Amino acid sequence: MRALVIDDERLARKELINLLNQLETVEVVGEAVNVEDAKEKIDQLQPDVIFLDIQMPEKTGFDLLEELDQLPHVIFTTAYDEYALKAFQVNALDYLLKPIEPKRLEDAVQKLQGKMEGIAKREGQEGLGSQKKLTLEDQVFVKDGDRCWFVRLSNVRLFESDGNYIKVYFDNFKPMIHKSLNALDERLDEKSFFRASRKHIINLGWVEAIEPWFNGGLVVTLKGGDRIEVSRRQAARFKEMMSL
Repeated sequence: MRALVIDDERLARKELINLLNQLETVEVVGEAVNVEDAKEKIDQLQPDVIFLDIQMPEKTGFDLLEELDQLPHVIFTTAYDEYALKAFQVNALDYLLKPIEPKRLEDAVQKLQGKMEGIAKREGQEGLGSQKKLTLEDQVFVKDGDRCWFVRLSNVRLFESDGNYIKVYFDNFKPMIHKSLNALDERLDEKSFFRASRKHIINLGWVEAIEPWFNGGLVVTLKGGDRIEVSRRQAARFKEMMSL
């Protein structure tokens, strides 16, 4: 697996890189010293996993995740254990406290290796046609105020436009992200997500009921009770996709 180490402290980066170089399954492809540097390196190097420090000058590791369009796997590394609860709230793969113990690092890498093999197997079974799109197996990072999450797209039932923001519906949460619905629509796999109207994108796997509405439109009820109107313009395409 290709790894990128992100930490503002030079000695911390070197120590972690030395530990990673001892693991046969890991290739360290680069290092970054802050968020802006990390964004460039992620774009250039396309790592499978980033080992991410949280507390860095100007912007934090959480800020980096919020600014990325597509997330690699994330393992947090930090000296501050008070961030542990927050890191697991966002469903990070793992959380390593400095100084990092070689055995804990090896366990985290093995855990990631198993996850990556599972994803590769599913992609092989499903084919590569939609690999560049965000699928149900992908995760998005959502940050709203002091709270943040990694959310698997299969758990997101609805995206709703609200001005310059998008409201993301999953579980009992409805946090907001600063992104346009049009930009998100271009990234999502059309086999799993449907643009119901100018304001809504729905997860087709969450559709529970469909009924006719005014002027040739439709109303879709999602599992959990959300009712979304499908515009007349989109209704014919929706019927075709849902084989009505």
